[in-house]
Amino acid sequence: MKAVVDTAVDGVILIDAQGTVLRFNPACEKLFGFFAAEVVGQNVKMLMPAPFRDEHDAYLTNYHRTGEAKIIGVGREVVGQRKDGSTFPMDLSVGETKDDGESIFVGIIHDLTERKRSEQAVREAVQRLKAVVDTAVDGVILIDARGLVMMFNPACEALFGYGAAEVVGQNVKMLMPPHFRDEHDRYISNYLSTHVPKIIGIGREVLGQRKDGTTFPMDLSVGEAIQNDGPVFVGIIHDLTGRKRTEEQLVQAQKMEAVGQLSGGIAHDFNNLLTVIIGNAETLSEVLKARPDLRRQAEAIIAAGERGAELTQRLLAFSRRQTLIPSQIDCNQLVDKMSRLLRRTLREDIEIATALETGLTPAFADPAQLESAILNLALNAQDAMPGGGCITIATANAVLDEHYQATHPEVLAGDYAMVAVTDDGEGMPPDVVTRVFEPFFTTKEVGKGSGLGLSMVYGFVKQSNGHVAVYSELGLGTTVRIYLPVGGKADSSAVPAGKEELLAPRGQEILLVVEDDDFVRGHAVSVIRSLGYQVIASSDGDDAMKQLQTDTVIDLLFTDIVMPGGINGIELAERAQRLRPELKVLLTSGYALDSLGSRRQLPPGTTVLNKPYRKTELAQRIRDTLDGPPPSSD
Repeated sequence: MKAVVDTAVDGVILIDAQGTVLRFNPACEKLFGFFAAEVVGQNVKMLMPAPFRDEHDAYLTNYHRTGEAKIIGVGREVVGQRKDGSTFPMDLSVGETKDDGESIFVGIIHDLTERKRSEQAVREAVQRLKAVVDTAVDGVILIDARGLVMMFNPACEALFGYGAAEVVGQNVKMLMPPHFRDEHDRYISNYLSTHVPKIIGIGREVLGQRKDGTTFPMDLSVGEAIQNDGPVFVGIIHDLTGRKRTEEQLVQAQKMEAVGQLSGGIAHDFNNLLTVIIGNAETLSEVLKARPDLRRQAEAIIAAGERGAELTQRLLAFSRRQTLIPSQIDCNQLVDKMSRLLRRTLREDIEIATALETGLTPAFADPAQLESAILNLALNAQDAMPGGGCITIATANAVLDEHYQATHPEVLAGDYAMVAVTDDGEGMPPDVVTRVFEPFFTTKEVGKGSGLGLSMVYGFVKQSNGHVAVYSELGLGTTVRIYLPVGGKADSSAVPAGKEELLAPRGQEILLVVEDDDFVRGHAVSVIRSLGYQVIASSDGDDAMKQLQTDTVIDLLFTDIVMPGGINGIELAERAQRLRPELKVLLTSGYALDSLGSRRQLPPGTTVLNKPYRKTELAQRIRDTLDGPPPSSD
């Protein structure tokens, strides 16, 4: 028996009923740092830290009084104290034996230090992993072999619009549009039966479905982890919405660039031909003075050649190969002069209005080409209003920032002078808007237009290192905005770069943000939350009305004006204020705001924020609206 005790890996200690140590094996010596001779004959309490000594006395007192040993046969975790005063966790199992009728207690001691260290390391690793998953920009989702969701990180909540509690325990197919659900079942069953990883370890592009039923493109990478109860699949989800939008913009820009190069080459060669044609026709006209009939034919050739020259000039403008003479332009003065010209040029049933911003920064461009661009836009606007209407020419200081650049990669972020021409005509469908700047593209009847007017505008603006954007909606009208680079020295009173956000007014109120475009809505919600506000997001007017009919406190409604189907922003604002008379409203739109105002569709006193807007501008408009007077009760 002594050999067994002395060679045991675990500590073995014997004590009598008074707590005196009778035996202390070598494993105990190693654990506690005492030699057996230092411990045998001493009270076992010397091996315990203070709190456990009192507990030990209570056990012995109870044993002597009642004969009941509560610790016997029970393994429990306690703390031992070494000779140097340090402590360590240990598992203590106690048995009882009799020697001449006296109780002897046998303690088996197992050191838990390494196990505790391992458990702590595991806990820390889990916490680190949880922190990484919870703060990851991309979505992270775990599912089991049955397809049930086990984990749904905050990024997934933002992507899909579900709270984690709504998804965990449900089948992952709820996050997929219908045609992907059947495909998912085939993937899982195929893998479990064949272990051929057709998707495991491979990133692929799929569609996700949000809580509101809308879909979005995403890149899905799937990995596998084997656990005791079977495989667990880890999905990493990256939203491709922004990238897809940028790719579309880039393809459009590249197409326009390619068409421009082609048009420029054609125009150059065609001008050479027209030079020969017009020159020879002029010679014939001089020679044929005695033959009026033939001379008239020569002059007709000259007239046709000159019309061809005008077309080639427009092609050169589109391809950015015309000669520009840029200078600083007071756009307010130029627009004022052009408005007087247009009143004499356009039909009598066309009204001309201007909205000029005071303190407008001078633009740097060719003034003659800007005048031509405004004239072209006004003529197009007139054609869009066969029954008459109003054309508004507006100016403003504008900033195209990094957020705008993200969806328009050809744009240089910075300060611009903006000139906008707005009509309240028929408007254009989206497929026409995407092609409106292409040369020879026209919706007019044959012979009514060359399809080069807007192409000239596009070419001039691009050659001037500017940007042009079109906003249009059927039945509402069209706005074309020209952004020209500013000239002159920077304003010394301007806010230094990087300081704007520090000066942006903040708040803690609750805002209801209504926007049908997912990308714009996500950006607006992110910016507004960064200003300290609480945000409730809705994708359309119907959903917003449901939010307004709850008991939730809402201080301000921030809504897009033009939303497809259902309730538009103006109707939503009117219904919301009938439901909540004290509710403040801020409208926004990239469409024809001036035409909306001229039709008196905007409620009186309504504040409208034009897209694209910067963070500081949005922050100021929100704060001004919240701090402004209560809505009119009329």
